[in-house]
Amino acid sequence: MSLSQNPLLQDFDLPPFSTIKAEHVEPAIDQLLAESRTKIAALLAQSQAFNWDNLVLPMDEMAARLGQAWGPVSHLNAVCNSQVLREAHEACLPKLSEFWTELGQNKQLFNAYQSIANSAVSEQLNVAQRKVLEHELRDFRLSGIDLPTDKQQRYAEIQKQLSELSSRFSNNLLDATQAWTKHITDAAALAGVPESAMAQMAQAAAAKALEGWLITLEFPSYYAIVTYADDRALREEVYTAYSTRASEQGPNAAQFDNTEVIIQTLSLRQELAELLGYANYSELSLATKMAESTEQVMVFLNDLAKRSKPFAERDLSELRQYAAEQGCTDLQSWDLAYYSEKLREQRYSISEETIRQYFPIDKVLGGMFELVERLFAIQIHEEQEFEHWHPDVRLFTISEHGQPIGRFYFDLYARANKRGGAWMDGARDRFRNSENELVLPVAYLVCNFTPAVGEHPALLTHDEVTTLFHEFGHGLHHMLTRVEQLGVSGINGVPWDAVELPSQFMENWCWEPDGLALIAEHYQNKEKLPQDLLDKMLAARNFQSGMIMVRQLEFSLFDFELHSSHGDGRSVLEVLDSVRQRVAVMTPPTWNRFANSFGHIFAGGYAAGYYSYKWAEVLSADAFARFEEEGILNPQVGQAFRNTVLAKGGSYEPLELFIEFRGRAPETDALLRHSGLTGQVA
Repeated sequence: MSLSQNPLLQDFDLPPFSTIKAEHVEPAIDQLLAESRTKIAALLAQSQAFNWDNLVLPMDEMAARLGQAWGPVSHLNAVCNSQVLREAHEACLPKLSEFWTELGQNKQLFNAYQSIANSAVSEQLNVAQRKVLEHELRDFRLSGIDLPTDKQQRYAEIQKQLSELSSRFSNNLLDATQAWTKHITDAAALAGVPESAMAQMAQAAAAKALEGWLITLEFPSYYAIVTYADDRALREEVYTAYSTRASEQGPNAAQFDNTEVIIQTLSLRQELAELLGYANYSELSLATKMAESTEQVMVFLNDLAKRSKPFAERDLSELRQYAAEQGCTDLQSWDLAYYSEKLREQRYSISEETIRQYFPIDKVLGGMFELVERLFAIQIHEEQEFEHWHPDVRLFTISEHGQPIGRFYFDLYARANKRGGAWMDGARDRFRNSENELVLPVAYLVCNFTPAVGEHPALLTHDEVTTLFHEFGHGLHHMLTRVEQLGVSGINGVPWDAVELPSQFMENWCWEPDGLALIAEHYQNKEKLPQDLLDKMLAARNFQSGMIMVRQLEFSLFDFELHSSHGDGRSVLEVLDSVRQRVAVMTPPTWNRFANSFGHIFAGGYAAGYYSYKWAEVLSADAFARFEEEGILNPQVGQAFRNTVLAKGGSYEPLELFIEFRGRAPETDALLRHSGLTGQVA
């Protein structure tokens, strides 16, 4: 195939997924990188003074063109992974890393941006344009623009290696997850497992031409076993396989062990921080975040831990007592979900299996769309004809006043060769190009829910409903922006510890009666959620919220301390153990290798930034409190939230936007109240 026929090099509205092949990837990226280098040289050679239109905008268009080709490849590698695509993806990672580092260390380009910022013309730029320039100059410095040549070269080598290590971590985790299965032929072994989960396991077995049921380490299957299986030995076996994935303790350890990947990653991040003049990687991470210092982050996390731990200790004490009454006097990690669900059923006469019958996927989606249509004065409709990467994928358009303003894909269900977890990624960013055309945003929204089985629709647990709202919140942030400058449009340029604000904000409606009335309906008889069941759900909202809070704080403190203290002689496990001794109320087995599957910090954007979830949750809970005060479905408040937090993207500091919306600085009271962590522990 000639380059002119390569689909990744064509102009397209939405990616032509059916025609993109692994062999297209490297030739397309090679050509675009060569064209980009030529373009940059031409821009820098022009004789007139640099300004927005003759430098910044053409650079943005160049980045958008490269992203248009690379974005679908990166996405397909995550949702339809194959060996040939993986190899093509990995072949391009060092080339892209080298290009972006080269760009960040281009002194002539830096001087050109600096000349715009220092010139009189900058006074005519709008707020978003000035913020873009501010971020660009900051990022040049964080790319080593001020370093001597030998250290710039070392910086480039480190970035290249980190890119490759991140990909290797992700691949190892995916492969380790898929490498383990357990085939069951006796239904009695699955006693206690809900019929819907067994049907999904039967479907998984049939897909491999097996009789009976197939347990996998994909989350819906894992969750069903550890939460419902009466067979304690089976729970232990599945828990063990899941919690030792991609480690020296796990199955196929020699092939998929992430231990050395983690060690190398941490060492390179520390070296990178020191090259740039920071004491450690946590300090470097905060250079682009809301938090002002590592001390501020640690005080924030430790204060929350101090407030939450007594509630967590009470939760665990109650669970131990209940389990002992059921005959389990030595509660272990593989028993937690099982006895927690049993205790919840006893205390509130409620079960997840009953609840999920009221959350069929189409009702949840329709209700969620109706909610945001009311709040933000938009309309959402589904498209029928489009290119997709899997038959389950759906595409929707968001409109305002009859005009499209964005689109989003939903890929909702777990399957083989798909990365675990849930995420939003930008398929395209909103910006106004040099032809004065407004490029509209497109988002990928990806989850790993239990798929439909047989004639029944996909039924979501309430946790899955919350996850859906969370990711849709990210999508709204990306799509409802009104900013027309690429660098601060949507989530671009938003500090990482504020980017979770819209996502966690959206979760609140999953607990509001007015919100639940829109999204809940029995999948068979279409009855609304009964009042008694709603009351039980709301009563159970903060069940074990103390344990949940300290678990998240454990992740946050481990991540931040790991990146603050690398080189002090402690191993990764020793750092984790230290955090658990201070925060956790129940310590997992010594062979648990949680860190080896912690993709957020080793294969995602959350390194020294996992605290962002709790940091932003303070903002989101306090922002939602205004709706509690002025009306849960109040469209005026909805518009105020859209016009500040959602519309302005990264063009303003997030604290400014919060204060504009709320009328004051954020307070932690709403978060603690929503989590039931107020008052005295009895």
